Amino acid sequence: MADYIIWGLIILLIINTLAAIFTVFREPRPVSTIWAWLLVLILLPGFGFIIYYFVGRKLSSQNIFRIKNQEVYGMTGLKAKYLDSDQKHKEMAKFPKEVQKMIRLLYNSDHSIRTDNNQVQIFTDGQEKIDQLVKDIYAAKDSVHVQYYILTDDETGIKLVDALVDRAEAGLEVKLLTDAIGSRSLSRKSIRRMQAAGVQFESFFSKSPLLIVNFRLNWRNHRKIVVIDGFIGYVGGFNIADEYVGKGPLGLWRDTHLRIQGDAVKTLQSRFMIDWFASKKASPKDFDREYFPEPQVEGTTSMQIVSSGPDEESDQIKMGYLQMIHMAEKHIYIQSPYFIPDEAVFEAIQLAATSGVEVHIMIPFKPDHPFVYRASEYYAKQLLQNGVCIHKYREDSFLHAKTICVDGKVASVGTANFDIRSFALNFEVNAFIYDEEVVGKLEAIFEEDMKVSINADKEHFANQSLWKKFRQSFSRLFSPIL
Repeated sequence: MADYIIWGLIILLIINTLAAIFTVFREPRPVSTIWAWLLVLILLPGFGFIIYYFVGRKLSSQNIFRIKNQEVYGMTGLKAKYLDSDQKHKEMAKFPKEVQKMIRLLYNSDHSIRTDNNQVQIFTDGQEKIDQLVKDIYAAKDSVHVQYYILTDDETGIKLVDALVDRAEAGLEVKLLTDAIGSRSLSRKSIRRMQAAGVQFESFFSKSPLLIVNFRLNWRNHRKIVVIDGFIGYVGGFNIADEYVGKGPLGLWRDTHLRIQGDAVKTLQSRFMIDWFASKKASPKDFDREYFPEPQVEGTTSMQIVSSGPDEESDQIKMGYLQMIHMAEKHIYIQSPYFIPDEAVFEAIQLAATSGVEVHIMIPFKPDHPFVYRASEYYAKQLLQNGVCIHKYREDSFLHAKTICVDGKVASVGTANFDIRSFALNFEVNAFIYDEEVVGKLEAIFEEDMKVSINADKEHFANQSLWKKFRQSFSRLFSPIL
């Protein structure tokens, strides 16, 4: 009898292994992702397939953004202004050749139009950001379009809800798009209140009453976009909840967000509209001109708004990060709460540091997701061998900023972390900035952050317990699917 049981288990394990191989190889994936899922499916027979069914499957080849041509979304005017103009070559000549190359890369990969006429305000404090945002919304006269990964109806969230309700009741067009999983704490009561006031509400990859029947848990819209009257835009790392103003269990919250006025707001509006109609599951109408008005300010900041997601063949934001790292000659400043680079990004950082570029990477002092944090520590520790400087932001805070600055010339601020999830699984949006004054401000902020961070050198990691070191190495095995 015992022999039958043993042989039965062997046969089941063989079937499980063959099924795992068939499952992960039937769709093209990076080699590291294949091995990570094989590990899960084989080590967790049966149960591993349940996990895979909810979070491991690739996004359907069906085009969820049914009309992807940005010209449909108000971009015709910008294209004529910045791409079809006789001055376009002269305007590009003001940038160094490596920056020109980057601008072309991001346009060719994402049709991201570089705009020049922009003003940028940087926020690093969550309370200041939410106060200014709510102030701008109350001052709106025509339309308010809001998209957040996380929106809760705690004290901070209610401030935004109240503002949206007020503007909707005043007769403005108010659209709110949230992520079904990220904003799962947003109560039905608040949603009904907003809808009763006239707020148009949609949920990206809508959740059902039972979370377990949402079969697209892994494909999250991580973008944070606000467009007010077509004149003011917001993009960056802050979500809307108490923890983002320092009232959560992680203590003070350090993030980076941008308030933009100028032509770049049109590209944020375009991105919002694409996401809105993908979620609404309705055919886009012809947009009224007031969605894309001419700017009321004159600015000097050049930038591109770049989006990426699993619906695309290439990882546009990652490509931008890679180009920035490769072009560096003096220094690279990177901030990310989750630092789990894929092989290409890891090797690019190694190459830069080994070539004499001063590379500084800043991660949180403490984790919000322990498994992910230990993997981040593993990669940070490995880069120490190449001379990279690792900083852990202050003990009483949590670092959530997603920024990279290079040589005082180029910077990126947005929603994409330096991890494989942001590169390949999430829908993200970043602003790539070509303005030495704005980049200089961002680098000065980073340098101030270094003063309150600890230097995580070789001794720091050597003094960690064997158990912590084991968790770092073990977590790293699952990095392609974290």
